[in-house]
Amino acid sequence: MIRVLVVEDSAVVRQLLVHILKSDPEIEIAGTAADGEEALIAVEQTRPSVITMDIQMPGMNGFDVARRIMERRPTPIVIVSGALDPHETTSAFQTLDSGALAILRKPAGIGSPEFERTAAELVRTVKVMSEVKVVRRWAKPGRTNADYAKPSTPSAFPVAKTVSAVAIGASTGGPQVIQTILSQLPANFPVPIFAVQHIASGFTAGFVDWLSQSSKLPVQVATHRELSMPGHVYLAPDALHMKVGPDRRLLLTEDEPENGLRPSVSTLFRSVAAVYGGKSVAVLLSGMGRDGAQELKLLKDLGATTIAQDRDSSVVHGMPGEAIRLGGTTYVLSQEKIAPALRSLVCDGG
Repeated sequence: MIRVLVVEDSAVVRQLLVHILKSDPEIEIAGTAADGEEALIAVEQTRPSVITMDIQMPGMNGFDVARRIMERRPTPIVIVSGALDPHETTSAFQTLDSGALAILRKPAGIGSPEFERTAAELVRTVKVMSEVKVVRRWAKPGRTNADYAKPSTPSAFPVAKTVSAVAIGASTGGPQVIQTILSQLPANFPVPIFAVQHIASGFTAGFVDWLSQSSKLPVQVATHRELSMPGHVYLAPDALHMKVGPDRRLLLTEDEPENGLRPSVSTLFRSVAAVYGGKSVAVLLSGMGRDGAQELKLLKDLGATTIAQDRDSSVVHGMPGEAIRLGGTTYVLSQEKIAPALRSLVCDGG
């Protein structure tokens, strides 16, 4: 059984989360807590498999609670937040620095047409996170932008003949890796970066703000018909596919979801293949499912350099694992080695 501790200050929401989680026969409720102090006590008493936790709570906030849990009794943490204010959504992403693994919107109420979908997403995420092995994080001072920006030791990668664009796709476990990558790229990075991150609706602006705190490159949510610029990072917005047009302008569409997702990594990668072909680098990061895997193979076949995150550093190895299985990867790299690879392939290329 997967034992879940539910940490939520609202009694109504707490009851809803318990109701949803108990509906799955593989999940049992280890306990509940209404604030951070109760959560720390409950973790020691119940020793749950997974913790679901809000950010904004009376007293200690989710960031501090997550940090203390990961110092004392490392446990997979899923942030379940109703925050839509950009400042609050940025706080949600800061919990990833403390060791939280995933961020979800609070499920819709039982009478909502979105209830079944959001409830299923919560159950699925909790079950997947229960299998993740987390490690103790020792107490340390807060990191600064300078800490994030320290590059890893460069690795010896073949120099690309010409690279005109980088495309990144990620899902569960991806935000932390994208942050690591962007924090290690130089301010003069010479090509645009296009990224699709599967994320709960309403959190994209907070994600961009969080990335901007540690990146030397400007990070922004893409807008329709915007001309892509070298050294800029473009994130797909909520509920829209992002493509690159022949004129290098970004195209946002409401086309049908692909692999059940919108935005879809597959959609982005196909457009990059059509516009840039072998003059691109594509990176597929941690995530459930297979979105982008077949298209990574397409890009490799066109002569592009393709990178998949390795199993050991992935929170969930579904997407990169499928790309590896298909033979779609030039390199399989750990989280820490992807940025050095990009610097070598792009910055040292012709």
